[in-house]
Amino acid sequence: MAFPDRIERTVEIAHPPAEVWAALTTAEGLSAWFGKDAAIDLRPGGSARLTGDSGHSLDIRVERVEEPTVFGYTWRLHGLPEDDPRRTYVEFTLEPSGAGTRLTVVESGFAQLPEDAHRTAFDGNTHGWARKLGELSDYLDAAA
Repeated sequence: MAFPDRIERTVEIAHPPAEVWAALTTAEGLSAWFGKDAAIDLRPGGSARLTGDSGHSLDIRVERVEEPTVFGYTWRLHGLPEDDPRRTYVEFTLEPSGAGTRLTVVESGFAQLPEDAHRTAFDGNTHGWARKLGELSDYLDAAA
């Protein structure tokens, strides 16, 4: 049986693309909704580090930057050993939608995992994106 390889979520955000872009691509924005601390070198090949409320850190490699419409990166799969080279690719696409933004996030690369690791990573990230995109909207609403 083939495993799903990608998670895709689209949300309508009542803020212009420039505001959503800043929330996704700046240390200040990422710190406000994705964790408690962030640093980012916003260029292809650049790196980012996000530290969550639990103190767990995520290391990211920036892969694609097409301001203000596409931001993509790779990151390590949760639950795999630190030295495991497998990563998923996350891409945000921003489109103007009325006075706001249609934001689509796609995370792909899950099919490279064995069944037990796939289920854990895929299910965890599916729930995680639903929660985090809600937190992104809440952050932008509070900042307005």
